[in-house]
Amino acid sequence: MDPRPRSMASSLLALLLLLSGGMAAPSSPPAGLLGRVFRHIDLHQDEFVQTLREWVAIESDSVQPLPHLRRELFRMMTVAADALRGLGARVDLVDTGSQQLPDGRTLPAPPVILAELGSDPQSPTVCFYGHVDVQPARPEDGWLSAPYALTEVDGKLYGRGTTDNKGPVLAWMNAVGAFRALGEDLPVNIKFVIEGMEEAGSPALEDVIRREKDRFFASVDCVVISDNLWVSARKPALVYGTRGNSYFMVEVKCRDQDFHSGTFGGILHEPMADLVALLGGLVDSSGRILVPGIYDHVAPLTEEEKELYRAIDLDLAEYRDSSRVNRFLFDTKEEILMHLWRFPSLSIHGIEGAFDEPGAKTVIPGRVTGKFSIRLVPHMDASLVEKQVRRHLEHLFSGRNSSNQLTVSMALGLPPWIADIQDNQYLAARRAIRTVFGTEPDMIRDGSTIPIARMLQDVTQKRVLMLPLGAVDDGEHSQNEKMNRWNYIEGSKLFAAFFLELAQLHQ
Repeated sequence: MDPRPRSMASSLLALLLLLSGGMAAPSSPPAGLLGRVFRHIDLHQDEFVQTLREWVAIESDSVQPLPHLRRELFRMMTVAADALRGLGARVDLVDTGSQQLPDGRTLPAPPVILAELGSDPQSPTVCFYGHVDVQPARPEDGWLSAPYALTEVDGKLYGRGTTDNKGPVLAWMNAVGAFRALGEDLPVNIKFVIEGMEEAGSPALEDVIRREKDRFFASVDCVVISDNLWVSARKPALVYGTRGNSYFMVEVKCRDQDFHSGTFGGILHEPMADLVALLGGLVDSSGRILVPGIYDHVAPLTEEEKELYRAIDLDLAEYRDSSRVNRFLFDTKEEILMHLWRFPSLSIHGIEGAFDEPGAKTVIPGRVTGKFSIRLVPHMDASLVEKQVRRHLEHLFSGRNSSNQLTVSMALGLPPWIADIQDNQYLAARRAIRTVFGTEPDMIRDGSTIPIARMLQDVTQKRVLMLPLGAVDDGEHSQNEKMNRWNYIEGSKLFAAFFLELAQLHQ
């Protein structure tokens, strides 16, 4: 079928969105090679959407340890490897053994894909990291369409994995494929690291990267990750930092058995009362963490950083309404973003061992465990935070003169990640965004923890760039996950422009 009528319809949709303020646009289309690449991507966008449809149809759920899902996951890795071979890449499927489950069973673990395209010593080498596994999705959880059948509505591509992370992986391949289809040499050498266990914690990836540090990664100049979202529905962004995470368990124990409150109420130091008091002493009503010394190593706020926050496109009223909250702790855009991204936060997550079912049960739990975490920022150190938290809780507990036993442990200690936005990969990405979208990007951080960025940076000693394609409302991990067709297609162009800008800066 002639692709031009569909392409014209897609171009009309893009124009309508532009006129309504729904997206940014370049002042004029680029000339030369990049212009031809862009036209190729526009003309073939329906093919790109069809490929995404085929990838979404593969139920590559890595979270549920079920044999039929694991077979789907292996099929997804095969499809991705075949697509890379179709681009002319040399592909290595690195065996990662098996996954040990808590119940003693084992399941085969999917391979990690390492692929290479080009080896020109005069050109920079950029490595793309992505994953093709997904979170679970069931229609009965509230999906408006079948989660594994890509459905397009008003330019939105709904389906599990569209934005996290199959869409961005394919956008990178679309960019590479455009140069190949036009018979043009790639301006950079390309490497791929694609895994299938990211949603399950990437249990084998670090070992693979350590083994390949001096071989596969030796020639790499920078690593690009596109596994984030913009902070806006309209304006593109670059991510230059993420928070770390220290996850704590605090157990208060009297005995292993529970008590009857009619028999023992009033004569015990009740574990739940102790625990509630401890948790209540961690953070105040303004969100400030009460652990002494916790802010001592937080990086100072500079005037240059303040300017970055002022420039970010965020409609506070829209953000509050979409979050369905009455009021935030802070009133200005800058305060909210800084407390989301560059200051630590403490969140209480739950209590294990407490009665939490419907009905009335007059029980005194004999042992309870509180769970909370602290999001870390530069230059906080997880080991120091652990000591500070332990000391604070022990001090609070001693003030209660309780006969119960207190145990504090840190289950997880992941460091924050920060990049230098003056590095070449960020300069190239900013130029590429100006070319494709006609605007400067929001320079943002991510308040969550993305261990792969820090791990890749520390193990390979290579620079890392986070270059997101998805809009803030894409709903990754949620029901009705989507990626806008516009983000997917313009994102493919963005990667192509990035290749050329990085090559130019390298010269």
